[in-house]
Amino acid sequence: MRVLDLTAMLSGPYATMLLSDLGADVVKVEPPTGDATRHVGPFKGDGPDSGLGGYFQSVNRGKRSIVLDLKTKEGRDRFLALVEHADVVVENYSAGVMERLGLAYETLAAVNPRLVYAAVRGFGDPRTGESPYVSWPAFDVVAQAMGGFLSVTGTTDGAPIKAGPGIGDIFPGALAALGIVAAVRHAEQTGEGQFLDVAMYDAVLGLSERIVYQHSYTGAVPRPQGNGHPLLCPFDIFKTGDGWVAVAAPSDRHWRIIAEVIGRPDMASDERYATNSARVRHCSEVRSALGDWLLARTNREVVSSLGGSVPIGPVNDVSAVFADQHAAVRRMLVDVEEPGCPDPVTIAGQPIKFTRTPADPTRRGPLLGEDQPDEIVTEWARARAEQHAGPSAAGLAGVPPA
Repeated sequence: MRVLDLTAMLSGPYATMLLSDLGADVVKVEPPTGDATRHVGPFKGDGPDSGLGGYFQSVNRGKRSIVLDLKTKEGRDRFLALVEHADVVVENYSAGVMERLGLAYETLAAVNPRLVYAAVRGFGDPRTGESPYVSWPAFDVVAQAMGGFLSVTGTTDGAPIKAGPGIGDIFPGALAALGIVAAVRHAEQTGEGQFLDVAMYDAVLGLSERIVYQHSYTGAVPRPQGNGHPLLCPFDIFKTGDGWVAVAAPSDRHWRIIAEVIGRPDMASDERYATNSARVRHCSEVRSALGDWLLARTNREVVSSLGGSVPIGPVNDVSAVFADQHAAVRRMLVDVEEPGCPDPVTIAGQPIKFTRTPADPTRRGPLLGEDQPDEIVTEWARARAEQHAGPSAAGLAGVPPA
C-alpha cells in the first residue's frame, strides 16, 4: 500500500503510523518548515536541530519524508505525479484547505480513480454531513468535551477531568486507519476509490457509547462518578498501603472470591451484596469493606492475594511499565535509532500482533526531506507497472491488480 501522508500533529500521523507499522509505504509530505511536532520535543540533545523529538518519533516511525510546497505550482505538480501511483492520501487539515490549494479529492480522483482519500477533522467534512461546526478548529481536549467524554469523566462533585492520553486524537486516528484499510479493499475489488472522513467529535461520541443508550433507555443524563461505574460494583480504583489498584469484579463469582479473601464471607451470601444489581444499590458499603482491607496492604500483597483470581491490577506509572515483563514479552516497548545519539530511544510498540506478518516498528522517524519526490515517483511507477502485469504478479488471485 502506497500512502501519501499530508498529516501533522497527532490524529492523522497516528493513523498513518498504524498503516506504516502494518507494512504500508508511507511518505510524509511536509512543508518546508516541517510538521510542527518536529519542534516540540522532548529531545535527547539541545533542541530540534539535535535530532528527532519524542513526540515526532513516536507517531512518525517507519515513514519517509519529502518536502513539497503545495502553495506553489511546482509543488502541486510534483504531488499530483505521486498521486497518480498512490493508493491512499491522508490529510487532517481544516475543511476547505485542500480545495483552496486546488487539490480537492475530486481533483485527485480525476488523476487516479482508484485513490482512497481519507481526512481526519474536528467536525467532519461536508461531503459526509455538514456540521454547523465544520469551520471550527479542534484539538484533543475540544473533542473530549464536545463528544460527551468529559461529561462522565471527572470527580463526583461534577468537575470534568480530561483523559491523560490524547484520546480525542488517537481514537479518531485508529478509526481512520481501519476505514482506509476497508476502502482500499473495496478499491481492490471494484477499481473504485472513494472519500472517507472521521470527525474527532464523532469518534469520541462513539467511544462514549454508554451515555447514548443510558439516555435513550432511561432519560437519565449521566454525570461523572469518579473512578466508579454506574452499573457495576465493585468496579473502582482503590488506595492501598503504598499505591493504588484497579478492581473490576462485578460478576457474582468474582465477588464471592473477594468476600472470602477479605474475611467477609457474609457479604457473599447477604442479599444486599449477593448480586451485582444489589451491590450497585449498596455500593458505598461494598467500597468501604473492600477499601479498608486494601488500605491495610501493599500493592504486592494485594496482587499476591487476588491476582489471577479476579480482575485486578496495580495502577502502574511508566517506570513500572518499563519494569513489567508483560511489556517486554509483548514488545510494547521498542527501541529505535535516534540520529546524532549513540543510544537508541524507546517508543510504544504496535498493539496489533500477527503470527505470520509481525508489525513491529523497526525504523526511526524520517529527517525532514530525507527522501526525494522524483525517486519515489519512479519507484512507485515501477511497482504499479508490476502490479498491472496481472493478479498472479500481485499475489491476489482473482482480485483486480491495484
